[in-house]
Amino acid sequence: MKNFFQFEERGTTIKKETMAGVTTFLSMAYILVVNPIILSQAGMDQGALFTATALSAIFGSLLIGLMANFPVGIAPSMGLNSFFTFSVVIGMGIEWQVALTGVFIAGIIFMILSLFKIREKIINVIPKDLKHAIAGGIGFFIAFVGLKNAGLVVSNEETFVTIGNLTSPTTALAGFGFVVTLMMLVRGIRGGIFYGIVVTSIIGMVFGLVDVPGSIVGEVPSMAPTFGVVFQHLGDIFQPEVIAVIFTFLFVAFFDTAGALIAVASQAGMMKDNKIPNAGRALLADSSSGVLGAIFGTSTTASFVESSAGVAVGGRTGFTSVIISACFFIALFFSPLLGVVTPEVTAPALIIVGALMAVEVKEIDWSRLEVTIPAFVTIIMMPLTYSVATGIALGFILYPFAMIARREWKQVHPIMYTLGGLFIMYFVFL
Repeated sequence: MKNFFQFEERGTTIKKETMAGVTTFLSMAYILVVNPIILSQAGMDQGALFTATALSAIFGSLLIGLMANFPVGIAPSMGLNSFFTFSVVIGMGIEWQVALTGVFIAGIIFMILSLFKIREKIINVIPKDLKHAIAGGIGFFIAFVGLKNAGLVVSNEETFVTIGNLTSPTTALAGFGFVVTLMMLVRGIRGGIFYGIVVTSIIGMVFGLVDVPGSIVGEVPSMAPTFGVVFQHLGDIFQPEVIAVIFTFLFVAFFDTAGALIAVASQAGMMKDNKIPNAGRALLADSSSGVLGAIFGTSTTASFVESSAGVAVGGRTGFTSVIISACFFIALFFSPLLGVVTPEVTAPALIIVGALMAVEVKEIDWSRLEVTIPAFVTIIMMPLTYSVATGIALGFILYPFAMIARREWKQVHPIMYTLGGLFIMYFVFL
């Protein structure tokens, strides 16, 4: 097993990988609760959604761990489940069964693009500076999510965002967890992020801020209401609005996953010659999980940026992903315990992981204006638009223009020009 996962080559151990896997699982376990809540508003069965969410995470994380030896967790995408429910089903009036079929078709297209290494080629031609901007931008995005979940940053009609109520008990709990985790990391305690989550959960239960589970074992809900419905609506995908939806699923999922893989590879020191090792296999695993997830009955899956939490505590191989998969399997039967892992509990981990990832920006060549502006826009627009894909797209649009103005257009790969044009059309027409 050590040879298969290359423990020695990547400077890790089974203990580190196990702790990393559990840490990543705890950071993304909220998806088991939130995904069913969001998708059920589209008319889907909430119990079936819980099981479908867990199974897609189990198979997706296991595939990327075994196929690509990558320390990443895969589960239904948070942005795309909201798009599925509120934009497609409620906004456009498309039945959830047809929308789910669109997710299935998008997954099939992803698999074809991955098999022919088109997705891998696109990721590899992204300029080095933009790769660092993507990784750093995701750090700011993750930190912003953590600050929001903690209640430290809230919406405001006049200023859009402002500081939250620091006297709120749950916000105070998140602040306590942040300080405890920070102190452990500064003291050099390995697994400080994981221990911070555990300590915060315990303190939350002691003070009644986190519900103590009434039971430990729960029944696994049936997937019958959603399983396999995609095969009954294949003839409905040729409607113009459904085709537009499929393209949107493709666009957002592609660059969400690309951003997550770039961020994790950079953070783990896995980048070689501006390329991600086993990127093709990782992307094939990701797209395969999307197809399986649609069959099970959930919206598009993606590689989770929260995987950076596991990398921060030492995760370097696919064994981390195997542990993530095992944790999701266990969660199928111990669903009552998931109530302990609230957004306030995991918020400190996300804020700190965001800070650790943000150091990637030091690798950007800030002395070149043609690099500085696209990189800055990529970074700042991720948290401000609450979308990794949007930040990447805007950076990709600006970079070719900046290089043309610099009369260095020959240094830009043709794929970057193509992507820039596609993104412009996407924003204009969709």
